Amino acid sequence: MSLFEKTKSWYGRYERPISSLSLIGGFLFDIVTLKRLDTLWENFWILSHIILVGIFIFLIHTNKNENNDEGNPSKKHFWYVNILQFFFGGLLSAFLVFYFRSTDIWATWPFLLILAIAFIANESMKRYYIRLSFQVSLLFLSIYSFMIFFMPIIMHEIGIRVFIISGLISLLVILIFVGSLFAYVKNRLKENKNKIIFLIFSIFVFINILYFTNLIPPIPLSLKDGGVYNNVEKRGGVYVVSHEDYSWERYFNLYKEVRRVEGEPLYAYSAVFSPDDLDLDIIHEWQFFNEKSRKWVTSSIIDLDVVGGRDGGFRTYSMKSSLSPGKWRVNIKTTNDQLIGRLRFILSDENITKTLVEEIKK
Repeated sequence: MSLFEKTKSWYGRYERPISSLSLIGGFLFDIVTLKRLDTLWENFWILSHIILVGIFIFLIHTNKNENNDEGNPSKKHFWYVNILQFFFGGLLSAFLVFYFRSTDIWATWPFLLILAIAFIANESMKRYYIRLSFQVSLLFLSIYSFMIFFMPIIMHEIGIRVFIISGLISLLVILIFVGSLFAYVKNRLKENKNKIIFLIFSIFVFINILYFTNLIPPIPLSLKDGGVYNNVEKRGGVYVVSHEDYSWERYFNLYKEVRRVEGEPLYAYSAVFSPDDLDLDIIHEWQFFNEKSRKWVTSSIIDLDVVGGRDGGFRTYSMKSSLSPGKWRVNIKTTNDQLIGRLRFILSDENITKTLVEEIKK
């Protein structure tokens, strides 16, 4: 037996643990390497994966003589399915990283949950990879997830109009793909036609519901840095923020404690990333939690500008005076009410002079 044959046999025996390690490794690799959504490399990487996924779906379903060989490493069908799974894993991993970075997880968790479930299912539901409807559904989800952030980059705007265009292009691409596949596997496509239409329609409707209820992150925007401070000022080309020197424990608290001398204002600092040539307006929405009504009440809405293209995000801040002690949050949002990020804090007044430390935001 040749070395190549031995390698194939070994992979066939240990396929599951190798696949799991590959999935985890690929996810960690994406976290480290994928940086900006508007770069040529990132978009080429994702687009090439989508194209390769389409190619291997074609190969799997036009390989007429090996339809039941997904468990046999000596057959091409086995490798087609494994390669398809690998590229789907890379796609879903990248989307999970990008969308996770783009917003507050507590506000848009339904869409992130969909991507996470698809990412996990990519590994655990191996037997469904021979099913055309499953493959086409994951492909459509991948195309749609890509178009949601790719179209704002090339159109230099974000909003409802761009989102609708993204959806229509996604539908057109998947229809062209299915129509092309139909020419080669008419019988199998006829058997799955109703299921494929139902799944594509369901994904399309559900993503639109999430978008219009503001449960999809406003990707390609993302909050690179942010916080609530006792003072913020611009000195030359940097911003200097002042705050108490809290212990390391504050990083594990959802609501950071902020203390100040009674009557002093507070400052909300944010650095929002936006792609090149995508300039827009954002708002800082200051809200306090009304203990009696158990609801969040808006106290101030402050409009701010964001200029696209800066790696670390466009830096800006708002100031709020006349704050009462209690639970507060600052929602950093688009003018379409999409949440980019959220700053949470609990305010307490101290009738003492505090020693503040300064931190430079470059």
